[in-house]
Amino acid sequence: MAPSQLPSGPVVIQVAMDQEAAPFLAAAESREHLRTLGPAVFHRLEFDFGPAVLIRSGIGLANATTATTQAAMLYEPRAVISAGSAGGVGEDIAIADVVIADSVRFHDSDATAFGYEPGQVPDMPAAYPADARLLAAGRQWAAENTRVKFGEALSGASFITEANIGHMRQTFPAALSTDMETAAIAQTTHTFGVPFGAVRAISDLCGPKAGDDFSLSLDEAAEMSAEATLGLLRAFNAQGGADVADV
Repeated sequence: MAPSQLPSGPVVIQVAMDQEAAPFLAAAESREHLRTLGPAVFHRLEFDFGPAVLIRSGIGLANATTATTQAAMLYEPRAVISAGSAGGVGEDIAIADVVIADSVRFHDSDATAFGYEPGQVPDMPAAYPADARLLAAGRQWAAENTRVKFGEALSGASFITEANIGHMRQTFPAALSTDMETAAIAQTTHTFGVPFGAVRAISDLCGPKAGDDFSLSLDEAAEMSAEATLGLLRAFNAQGGADVADV
């Protein structure tokens, strides 16, 4: 597929939890349950910019990979966006920031003994870049939203806390956020040649500083991520990126 071309299918929005799916379901002009495959639940949603498929995958790398693979084979998606909540990693990140990832890495894959970079799965890229068209749409939306940051996101199977955040920051000094799905989605879309993006709202800080040990509720983080994701997709549509075939 040439770089200028997009697949013909719908945009897919992928979240892990029901709470992260709820604001998309509420914002849609219409909604239809399409199918349930294992833990993954698929809905067709109609928005003012056109249709999208919302997938609630379940938590974790394996569930995320399975759901993205199903989406790629069923729909040939125009793009897949990882949405929902995340933990803050960067020293300057704050609760209620929205992180639009420009690249994604695994934080707990370690094949450095064989010459690979930290986080790199053997024979795969060290980092997975977000699609330039989705990033451009995100920057257009973010121009009027000051709590948006662009940068590197991490994912892994381990939950990150104050006890292990130090090593992560040392190994991945540019990282802003971490979750348990996005890198798996990115690797799967890379394998299938599907454009990828990620929009995550910071619900907590993995290594809080004094006075910062509170958190945003999952429902609040989900609302913020959904607002940013839908804003990005409206801008993407205005660029001609979301004129999708029927689902």
